[in-house]
Amino acid sequence: MAEITAAMVRDLREATGAGMMDCKKALVEASGDIEAAIDWLRKKGLSAAAKKSGRVAAEGLVGVASGPGVAAMVEVNAETDFVARNENFQNFVAEVAGLALSVGDDLEKLKAATFPGTTHSTQEELTKMIATIGENMTIRRAKVFTVEKGTVATYMHNAVKPGLGKIGVLVALEGEGEEAVVTTLGRQIGMHVAATRPEALDVSAVDPSALEREKAVLTEQAQGSGKPPAVIEKMVEGRIRKFYEEVVLLEQVWVHDGESRVKAVVAKAGLEAKGFARFQLGEGIEKQTSDFAAEVAAVSGVG
Repeated sequence: MAEITAAMVRDLREATGAGMMDCKKALVEASGDIEAAIDWLRKKGLSAAAKKSGRVAAEGLVGVASGPGVAAMVEVNAETDFVARNENFQNFVAEVAGLALSVGDDLEKLKAATFPGTTHSTQEELTKMIATIGENMTIRRAKVFTVEKGTVATYMHNAVKPGLGKIGVLVALEGEGEEAVVTTLGRQIGMHVAATRPEALDVSAVDPSALEREKAVLTEQAQGSGKPPAVIEKMVEGRIRKFYEEVVLLEQVWVHDGESRVKAVVAKAGLEAKGFARFQLGEGIEKQTSDFAAEVAAVSGVG
């Protein structure tokens, strides 16, 4: 029998998108012949994922899971909202979120981890789902927070099932405090984050390049007033404070009362905000749009 090398398995995986064990089995069945192995996988329906991998997947679900002092959030994408309503897909997202609690948020490690209840990897489980359901799917991103004392709260906006939806939030709060109070505050901050979309936890975490761009725009605007440089500097400083109030979580006005700052609410509870994450399904993915009439015309040669 021909020797099946790791390089052959890798090449077959790249060509078909099938799982590692399926590729190895196909090569064994085909006596090391790559083309025959591809045909074997196609006959088994296991290479279907490769044909679908180029299609845009911007739908799907965000999933959250939590344990003592830890919480995880993942986004798993599919091509249509119809798949997001599929129970098997929903269970997959929930399992991946739970798996991230122990594996962490490194995507490659998460994909390589053994999928719960099986002997194969999470990526291989996803590949099988792609072949079964018939849509491209991807595990797009993951985030995990841990705290020594306190809680990592989760919030899911308009959940389709517990822990599954389209906008998810994690909030890490460190400190001593009554569990019920800390958990409630964490959920309230999660709701706040879902609504206000902050970009940074505190002023020090603001992207320096974004800050410089903002300063440049504000300075040019202020210079148009014709006022002295010292006055312009003060104008820019005031406007930068407003910028922080828009993009920095701890500087924002607390949506639940419209008056307090988030940092004051957190401090009053004797806690420290260590981090947050907000996943909105499909954000940043350029969705494909199709003009059905144009497609028909192109096929028929009209126009």
